[in-house]
Amino acid sequence: MKVRIINKSPFDLPRYETGGSAGMDLRAHLESAVTLAPLERTLVPTGLFVELPDGYEAQIRPRSGLAARRGLTMLNSPGTIDSDYRGEIKCIVVNLSNEHQTIEPGERIAQMVISRYEQITWTQVENLSETDRGAGGFGSTGV
Repeated sequence: MKVRIINKSPFDLPRYETGGSAGMDLRAHLESAVTLAPLERTLVPTGLFVELPDGYEAQIRPRSGLAARRGLTMLNSPGTIDSDYRGEIKCIVVNLSNEHQTIEPGERIAQMVISRYEQITWTQVENLSETDRGAGGFGSTGV
């Protein structure tokens, strides 16, 4: 599938790093480094604008290494970029570590996964079909 993209950053377009990659890394399009205090969050621009086909979304997710090593992750995760959105893709980054963390210009801060979705029509009913699980949730299947 081909997707139209505008890149206002000086960085290469996002790409799949391996043949089995589901996501493409997004880079921070910053004029200068940004430092986040513990529990501080900021909106990081990417310089990217996309035109997704109807029936597709872009999901913005944390990078596992950044989260594990530095405590930097995404809020509203996964964030959804709708097919009719034409603004810049921005990432809500939060510092969950106990130390100040600095995001450098061009640093890989998130990953983007393109996913197909369906829109539904509700059918309001009085009862739902029975299952073995029923209403069990929140640990009801054991440890």
